[in-house]
Amino acid sequence: MTGAFRNLYSHGMARVATCAPLLHVADPTKNEQEALALMRRAHEERCALLIFPELCLSAYAIDDLHLQSSLLNAVDRSLARLRSESRDLSPLFIIGAPLRFGDAVYNAAVVFQGGQILGVVPKTYLPNYREFYEKRYFATGAGVKGRTARVAGADVPFGVDLLFQSSDIENLIVHAEICEDVWAPIPPSTYAAFAGATLLCNLSASNITIGKADQRNLLCAAQSSRCCAGYLYSAAGQGDSTTDLAWDGHLAIFEMGAKLAESARFQSTSSLIAADVDLERLVMERARFGTFRDCASLNLERTPEFRVVRFETPAAREAEVALQRAIDRFPYVPNNPHRLDQDCYEAYNIQVQGLTQRLAASGVSRVVIGVSGGLDSTQALLVAARAFDRMKRPRSGIVGVTMPGFATSDVTRSNAWKLMQGLGVDAREIDIKPAAEQMLSDIGHPYASGKQTYDVTFENVQAGLRTDYLFRLANHNSGLVVGTGDLSELALGWCTYGVGDHMSHYNVNASVSKTLIQHLIRWSVETNQYSQDVSAVLRSILATEISPELVPPGADGAIQSTQQKIGPYALHDFFLYYATRYGFGPAKIAFLATHAWSDATVGAWPANLGGKDKTAYTLDEIIHWLGVFLHRFFATSQFKRSCVPNGPKISSGGSLSPRGDWRAPSDSSAAPWLEELDMLNAALSSEQVRPLPAARRKRALET
Repeated sequence: MTGAFRNLYSHGMARVATCAPLLHVADPTKNEQEALALMRRAHEERCALLIFPELCLSAYAIDDLHLQSSLLNAVDRSLARLRSESRDLSPLFIIGAPLRFGDAVYNAAVVFQGGQILGVVPKTYLPNYREFYEKRYFATGAGVKGRTARVAGADVPFGVDLLFQSSDIENLIVHAEICEDVWAPIPPSTYAAFAGATLLCNLSASNITIGKADQRNLLCAAQSSRCCAGYLYSAAGQGDSTTDLAWDGHLAIFEMGAKLAESARFQSTSSLIAADVDLERLVMERARFGTFRDCASLNLERTPEFRVVRFETPAAREAEVALQRAIDRFPYVPNNPHRLDQDCYEAYNIQVQGLTQRLAASGVSRVVIGVSGGLDSTQALLVAARAFDRMKRPRSGIVGVTMPGFATSDVTRSNAWKLMQGLGVDAREIDIKPAAEQMLSDIGHPYASGKQTYDVTFENVQAGLRTDYLFRLANHNSGLVVGTGDLSELALGWCTYGVGDHMSHYNVNASVSKTLIQHLIRWSVETNQYSQDVSAVLRSILATEISPELVPPGADGAIQSTQQKIGPYALHDFFLYYATRYGFGPAKIAFLATHAWSDATVGAWPANLGGKDKTAYTLDEIIHWLGVFLHRFFATSQFKRSCVPNGPKISSGGSLSPRGDWRAPSDSSAAPWLEELDMLNAALSSEQVRPLPAARRKRALET
């Protein structure tokens, strides 16, 4: 963290904007006034960057008027006034204008901030087909590098080799291209990305025809994805000449292929949209994406040696710039109902396909599953049932075993039996208490002498016996053991190593987070995957407290609660996603978690989630459980992840398999992460950070 905790710029993010001013044909003075109003608005919204459409100071569709001295002189005067009037405005502005340079006129992007014109970028690819005849008026900027032009009375850098970099925001590096440039097979912004640009800007006119908006979105999304970049798009809108064309004022902002914001089109007034782009995410993605680096190396000779012009971002120094970006509370679970249905369908079928392939390859006709009446074993059993259906095998080939121990409740035991019977599997029960008592006695455990000593040995004797029985049952039935442990438990080391729930022959839940498993079971209910009787049992299982049921209830009757011991899975899954998917540090993760989880009444929740599950967490709670996560994940649990059974990768959030997405030493220290957490605590104490007032919190969380 480089600044104030509540300032998004302190966490490797930047607010960017794109706009479509109401245009006035061939009237630079009026267009200048429209632009200035939008510039002031972007300043008030604490933006770091604002882009305008192509040629918006003159309007685009004015044809031969672009070659009139009077118009070009008026554009130059307007640029001088904009430079002066924007002296106290903080964003970097990029505005389209026709400019004379040498013996030609260029379709150009003028970049300025703080009372200075920082540079001018000419358009590279000039369309000269259908309704466009730009080569009649303009010279191409291709090959124009290292030049200096006289603009609005100042000598400024001119060329396609310009990048604009913030001096106080790491990784905020801006490149400008113009309209047709992104339609080219290799847009100029590709080379800019190779040179380090993270924000790629397209100043466009782009008349509207049926279906063209979708094509623009496709191009911009693809470019932002391929280049691991943010991509801003601005198209001319109301007011440009409709002699032969029409304009829709299409604005959009993308990050890594995802659309962060898009405007309404065909508006009758000036419009502006803003979004918070995660610059740190972009550079971390590039670090992981070897293909990006390889492509940059292969094109090194073609990539121009860019000139870097530096600017400052005053908003970075403010005490608070609240995040306006939507952050999912459950990064493994989409908020959008259609996406949730699609993701659950795919996750469930990936699990089923993985198990059917393993069964077909091994030639095994039976599987053994320990069924506890909890979430994980329920999902594993549902997957096994569907896998046997797909393979046209009777479900009686699934040996489901419930193994009550010292703390098994009547509710979970009953649910386990009802589930197995409802699915028609070979249901069995083995009481592990006698064997556990014998083992506790054999090793001289105090429990065998009548003492209520419920330590880790007491718990693991039961967990180990259950797995031991499963493996021997698999031997006896010529089958394989289907694992039930999930991604969240493996991340926290909340599993019994070796002969325990850590081990199986094949684990269908290996890369499924606890929060996603809950939604997969809900999805099975909502989409009627199984009978009504089975759905009723699934609802009961979803309503049951998450517990290993290894320690008997206390005097107050309270059962052993996993989440009271190690923390809420909702937060741990959030921490896990951002720590492993992007490599973010504690301050960034705490900032995002505070934005996502501080107010249960604001923001979207996944469908079918019960009211009791819609909770909130204070900053103190988030930091406390983040400390627990960092210690357990980085310091104490890797040895369990270094030797896990096979299992299919489910989501882009990744898996923790040493053969896949996560490879780390088992004897690593957690010191760097915990040190950063201590630094965050010290910074928060000095800032005296307090919860936002309700009204401001609501504005900060809404998008």
